[in-house]
Amino acid sequence: MKNSIRHVFFDLDHTLWDFDKNSALTFEKIFKIHNVEVEIDRFLKVYEPINLSYWKLYREERIDKENLRYKRLKDSFDSIEHTIEDEVINKLSVDYIEYLTSFNHLFHDTLDILNYLKPRYKLHIITNGFQEAQEKKMKASNILHYFETVTNSEMVGVKKPNPLIFNFALDQAKAKPNESIMIGDNYEADILGALDVGLEAILYNIHKLKPEANIKEVDTLLQLKNYL
Repeated sequence: MKNSIRHVFFDLDHTLWDFDKNSALTFEKIFKIHNVEVEIDRFLKVYEPINLSYWKLYREERIDKENLRYKRLKDSFDSIEHTIEDEVINKLSVDYIEYLTSFNHLFHDTLDILNYLKPRYKLHIITNGFQEAQEKKMKASNILHYFETVTNSEMVGVKKPNPLIFNFALDQAKAKPNESIMIGDNYEADILGALDVGLEAILYNIHKLKPEANIKEVDTLLQLKNYL
């Protein structure tokens, strides 16, 4: 693989940028701002799977951005039986996006692997995250300069695993599928989506999934050196 690959495409959230850690810190902050008295760990325990389920609906074009932002919070508060007004939920949903980019913890080996790959390959991002947040995250965590191109689902109008977003990213990068590889944590969106358009793919398996035997996977980002 090493000889044929020239372009490396990364997902951002849950792959390079430690979304769960940054998200938890953001909720702590905005709950204090709005005097929401819930135990943060109890809230996050229900919020994280609910958020993932709503992102799946968002990828599948079954829910829009505004409903995603509201309903993931509403369902989480309902699950822990915490009564909260819609007005407060709406304020929290806005402030969550506003403050999320003020916390910028990367996975501990993100910079090491980017420094290893940068002299060897052209690096790119393909993300389903909200456009207004993703570039802020990359700038504030000081990783934007590693990447030649950044493709966002809102630029394209579709989300991974839709082939259109991968083809758009390839065009932006002036890359061919057979010389490109996708690295991400989401089996459906990142891995199957990339393979479907002819890219190689490596699953960053932080969710401890059990992919099919032919799927390449790593448990840490530094293990990418075994392939690249």
